[in-house]
Amino acid sequence: VQLQASGGGLVQTGGSLRLSCSASGSIFGGDVMGWYRQAPGNQRELVASIASGGSTNYADFVEGRFTISRDNAKSMVHLQMNSLKPEDTAVYYCELARPGVPVWGFYWGQGTLVTVSS
Repeated sequence: VQLQASGGGLVQTGGSLRLSCSASGSIFGGDVMGWYRQAPGNQRELVASIASGGSTNYADFVEGRFTISRDNAKSMVHLQMNSLKPEDTAVYYCELARPGVPVWGFYWGQGTLVTVSS
């Protein structure tokens, strides 16, 4: 599986961006899709994830500002980010976690840079 992230850019504080991630091949029902981010000097951290049934999980710092969604038919996952803050500046990565036996498979996109100016 190859993932291609897009939609990053430069935005002012309070602005919005919509990140998209396209997967080569199909997204299966059991796949968990997620967005992570990594700021300079920091570890990569989970931003949001969405399971096959649509249940979502958000990091505490999201505080209701971001919305993750997925389109299985188009093999895509999106992250709508509103009310952006300078501390949201990071490279954002999409991730696909696929159930497998004996282990799950984890796939990453190349990342897209989000810069929020103050």
